[in-house]
Amino acid sequence: MTSLQASQCLERSPLYRRHAGATLGRLGDSLVVSRYGADDEHAQLQRCALIDLCNLPRVGFRGAAAADYLRERGYQLPDAPNRALTQSDGSQVARLSQNEYLLLGSLRDGGARIAAEERNWQFGASANYLLPRQDSHAWLRLTGEHACAVMAKLCGVDLRPAAFGTGAVAQTSAARINVIVINLGDEALPCLQILCDRASANYLWDALLDAMAEFDGRPAGIDALLQR
Repeated sequence: MTSLQASQCLERSPLYRRHAGATLGRLGDSLVVSRYGADDEHAQLQRCALIDLCNLPRVGFRGAAAADYLRERGYQLPDAPNRALTQSDGSQVARLSQNEYLLLGSLRDGGARIAAEERNWQFGASANYLLPRQDSHAWLRLTGEHACAVMAKLCGVDLRPAAFGTGAVAQTSAARINVIVINLGDEALPCLQILCDRASANYLWDALLDAMAEFDGRPAGIDALLQR
């Protein structure tokens, strides 16, 4: 990514004050952290890293007809609540209840597909309702072999792979705030997607970094994910 100044982009993360000194890049019309420094952030990802994905598009749908609508749009859907699936383009679909779905954008297209879903949705006669999530939920990604140990300090749910395998979703609390935790990592890179109320983003970021310190955990930029 090209280094940018904050004034060159339209959108910025609620965590932008936490990213002083980082190299910035552009993701659509948004400002993101490309990298934090000259260190090998690939190694950091494998050990313990926290990544700000707040400016990657996400959206929700709810209603009795939501599943049919999403299938018509080409999405594969989880077969039960509190499950998630990665799509062929890298976007992700989490089923939060019988009739509610959360769609997370892919870094491959900068979230363009998911952004288009929100932009193109129209109210109709069917029971399928748009749930804007860009401004309601912050989105972080915790990666590395120590991710579960970090969350064990903050969350009462057992998030170890044996109990919380790939595709699992937990709607719970961490550091005493409500969160959605999604395990869509793989053997090459364990990772947990963590979403919380956008107003609590700075609090949760700091709480996670504090819990990560024992494992030499640090923030990382999006470049390291793109170059995997």
